[in-house]
Amino acid sequence: MTSHPSTEALATGLTHIGEDGAARMVDVSGKPEQTRLATAEGRIFLRSETIALIESNGIAKGNVLATARIAGVQAAKRTSELIPLCHTLLLQHVDIGFDVGPEGIGIHCDVRTVGRTGAEMEALTGVSVAALTIYDMCKAVDKTMRIGEIVLRSKSKLPA
Repeated sequence: MTSHPSTEALATGLTHIGEDGAARMVDVSGKPEQTRLATAEGRIFLRSETIALIESNGIAKGNVLATARIAGVQAAKRTSELIPLCHTLLLQHVDIGFDVGPEGIGIHCDVRTVGRTGAEMEALTGVSVAALTIYDMCKAVDKTMRIGEIVLRSKSKLPA
């Protein structure tokens, strides 16, 4: 029999590894429900000519930012299907935004949920998939693109 996850975590410091060394999902059933907020940011670097095409809706695959926004929201909602030990969260809000600049596009994802665990993986997944979508839609015209600087900017919890 395995001891309670919180006891194991105290003993080993590893919350996703059981006493037998196997990966496992953390048991959060004893935690209170709280409002959870998370914000992640990232960036995709593109040539100025590509940015001009995006801004003028000149990319052959369609409206790049509108498509990337939808892809990021969908990805945030499906994070637990992509990352094996993530809990399934019912997200109340996902916002994907863009800051277009001369050297690239900044991407941010804000997530809000009420639950027993944080939503940082959902925010990071939203940014990542939005960036990948921009890359996919622009790859025919820009071979120099690169994705980078994906970071968690903040996470917090409030009483539910």
